[in-house]
Amino acid sequence: MMTRRLLQLFTGLAMYGLSLALFIRAGLGLDPWDVFHQGIAGRTGLSIGLVVIIVSFLVLLLWIPLRQWPGFGTLCNAVLVGVFADVGLALIPVFSHLGGQIAMLGGAVVLNGIASACYIGARFGPGARDGLMTGLARRTGWSVRMSRTLIEVVVLGTGWLLGGSVGVGTVVYALAIGPLVQVLLPRFMVPAAGTGRGARGDAAGRVEEAEAPVAAS
Repeated sequence: MMTRRLLQLFTGLAMYGLSLALFIRAGLGLDPWDVFHQGIAGRTGLSIGLVVIIVSFLVLLLWIPLRQWPGFGTLCNAVLVGVFADVGLALIPVFSHLGGQIAMLGGAVVLNGIASACYIGARFGPGARDGLMTGLARRTGWSVRMSRTLIEVVVLGTGWLLGGSVGVGTVVYALAIGPLVQVLLPRFMVPAAGTGRGARGDAAGRVEEAEAPVAAS
């Protein structure tokens, strides 16, 4: 069981980083957090992967007043997504043809959904940004949806002001990622010790609320 969980975690994080590279190469707009990352990268000259890593650890500092504690998967997420994003950008060419861009955007959304289901289903802890959302909801009494909306509107607006790419891809991601993860997560959710199919369904339902699309992931 542990071997499967570790393999699923690392595969999911690698795919997540590669999906970010696909979003960027498609050139049709990014999800809110990556609009923010791209904006910072453009202003600082750092690679977007390095920015993802730095922002992840800064977000983890915000967990402290929320009394959140990172898991093994949280720390792996903070490092590996950025690493694989830079690897993907080094390997994936830029497409200038609209058909290729659309195909790349579609592939990025699907790959991101599979990646999310893999690393969440491995049960090694949430990513830094997901933990910020759920921690804020728990401490304030707000719904997960409201917490996510607030956080992502702020990072999207800030990223756009910094020069990050907002476009049709931003909207497609927001509308598609929730239903996609909802469908895929039960297939990747590793049952907790001593639980069966019912626990998988309950866990999937809880994450469904966290992953459901909102005003603009």
